[in-house]
Amino acid sequence: MPHDIVTEAPLLDESALAEAEAGTPGPSRTAQDDLRSLEAGLDRLQTDPEHAPGIWQRFVTSVLPPILFVVALVAAWQLYVVIAQPRPDIVPGPLDVVAAISGAWESGRLQLAVVTSLERGVVGFLIAVVVGTPLGLLLAEVKPLRRAIGPIISGLQVLPSVAWVPAAIIWFGLTDATVYFVVLMGAVPSIVNGLIAGVEQVPPQLRRVGTVLGAGPSRLAAFIVLPAALPGYVAGLKQGWAFSWRSLMAAEIIAVGGTIGFGLGSMLDQSRELADLAGVLATILVILAIGILIELVVFAPLERRMLRRRGLLGGTR
Repeated sequence: MPHDIVTEAPLLDESALAEAEAGTPGPSRTAQDDLRSLEAGLDRLQTDPEHAPGIWQRFVTSVLPPILFVVALVAAWQLYVVIAQPRPDIVPGPLDVVAAISGAWESGRLQLAVVTSLERGVVGFLIAVVVGTPLGLLLAEVKPLRRAIGPIISGLQVLPSVAWVPAAIIWFGLTDATVYFVVLMGAVPSIVNGLIAGVEQVPPQLRRVGTVLGAGPSRLAAFIVLPAALPGYVAGLKQGWAFSWRSLMAAEIIAVGGTIGFGLGSMLDQSRELADLAGVLATILVILAIGILIELVVFAPLERRMLRRRGLLGGTR
């Protein structure tokens, strides 16, 4: 192992160890600093010394392949339309879909729908994170509680979110509360289970070191367990966002009217009622594009940075 990598890892303060072993009531400031830096120090010891790839290399290896695939797919679609000449109301061509998107943009419907759905999706997901994170830590650390509630959480995760829409409409009416409730019921179980899976993979040595440094249960969970469980937690967050977005679309498609605003789900259902297949496909593509954009802009960089800090990501990605 290179010498410079080893020397960069923070060492545990011997005085803090002596204080903890002597039965000092609470951790000293040095011990608290050691708790915060323990995870980072262990990560630094495993960090791959290779340099990160450049922007052009990252573009060629990660961005260009899906772009080329999409271009080939659209070309094949257009070629089929030109050769087979199907009915436009059954198989619209790519130009028809582009025209539908352009028309929705010019009328302002597309901007309104995107802003409304994104606001609901982001707010609902953040609420799910606030609810799911402490619940996941609680279930991960308290085994009897997890044995009692864990199967129910797993069952809620596999339950289709659309099943909650009729009940939510009866409880909350045609309001935004219906949409948020469905989003929460779709996202929280995934976040909880992801965090539980991450905690299960935390090495027991980390817990013992934190205990020696004088960390109580709350500090151990906040400064040792949660940072060490980040891979599973981030995976749960990614899945939670996916469930949030899917649940949101299901709620917007079914719950129409009242004080519920005009979102992408409403736009999709409106195109269906008008038998406008080009409009339906255009809305589906917008929904898909937003989901991919959130993944590329938010979760993919977060996951790469986390894995690189742990030495689990090669320099080519």
